[in-house]
Amino acid sequence: MYKVEEPEMFYARKNNFPLKDETYKIIGLAMEVHKTLGKGFLEIVYKDALELEFQWAKVPYTREKSFEIEYKGIILKRFYNADFVVYEKIIVEIKSQTEIIDENYKQTINYLAVSNLTVGLILNLGEDSLTFKRVILT
Repeated sequence: MYKVEEPEMFYARKNNFPLKDETYKIIGLAMEVHKTLGKGFLEIVYKDALELEFQWAKVPYTREKSFEIEYKGIILKRFYNADFVVYEKIIVEIKSQTEIIDENYKQTINYLAVSNLTVGLILNLGEDSLTFKRVILT
């Protein structure tokens, strides 16, 4: 089971969220990327820029972190690559599309399940302003 927090809910109730300070920092850095680059670039460009922001802010991260997938006790040949794992606790998925869609949630939920982490952020830089969704695996 999971829940998704809308951006406006995030600001109104951010004190009730796990890893609130960390996610707030990540969202702020993504806002800086969007403010500087605007919309219209491929995801890879936004990932490169966000990686620089993480470095400059001294935010610990791993880019393109691979997660093994276990099926009935056997590790499959294929694996998931999360865009970023930040603070070793938060899955961050970067999108550059017209809106965040259901498949983005499903992907993030799968990453959370295989990583044993509980908080994910979907950051979409493809709209007029940064949009984000926070996914919490419960």
